[in-house]
Amino acid sequence: MQTTKQDTINKLRKHILLWEGFKPSATKDADTIGLGEIEDAFPNGVFPKGAIHEMLCPAPEQLAATSGFMGGILGSLMKQGGACLWISLSGKLFPPSLASFNVEPGRVIFINLQRERDVLWAMEEALKCEGLAAVVAELQDVSFAQSRRLQLAVENSKVTGFVLRNDPRKVGTTTCVARWQVTSLPSQLEDGLPGVGFPRWQVDLLKVRNGKPGSWTVTWDANGFNMAEEEHNIIQLPRRKAS
Repeated sequence: MQTTKQDTINKLRKHILLWEGFKPSATKDADTIGLGEIEDAFPNGVFPKGAIHEMLCPAPEQLAATSGFMGGILGSLMKQGGACLWISLSGKLFPPSLASFNVEPGRVIFINLQRERDVLWAMEEALKCEGLAAVVAELQDVSFAQSRRLQLAVENSKVTGFVLRNDPRKVGTTTCVARWQVTSLPSQLEDGLPGVGFPRWQVDLLKVRNGKPGSWTVTWDANGFNMAEEEHNIIQLPRRKAS
């Protein structure tokens, strides 16, 4: 009886994960987006597509870092076709910069609006369009009810949505599948080579539904995302000789 009860619970958990956008591990290789060990933080080790991700930018200077990290994800999501809709109030993103993250700027449709409520409405309607690979909306705040409407919109279309919260006034509870925060880090140059290194970020997965939050150092180079382990070099000073 106990075994049957546990089997029923396990089946229910699998069904719930599927409804929430988490695919079984059997499809992991086909659905990987190149985030390496970060993807292991999600249930079944698969990045959830067809769900809403919340990207926090508490300070304006984090917007570039967050947009770059998202660009790498968008490049992977758009490999199978489809366009991306980017909705904002400012329109500060420089479209050609997306090419550095394997995103064709011509496949990104930019919409600039004047009110946040219009951004929310446009995002909700866009998330219902199955022909899109992803939708990004720059907002300051999003309520629980609003995030629920966005999640309901993707349940049929399976479009992946990103709420880019620039300088949020309050961080409350939402139905988003994951909450991210990306901070820029100094780039690292190869020995003996001058110039500017590859983009480098601290990626914090603050919350993830049914998963494991964590923090990683990520570099974007010619091969895509690179999960680099932090190296702590200990320098030993020579001991002073006794006089």
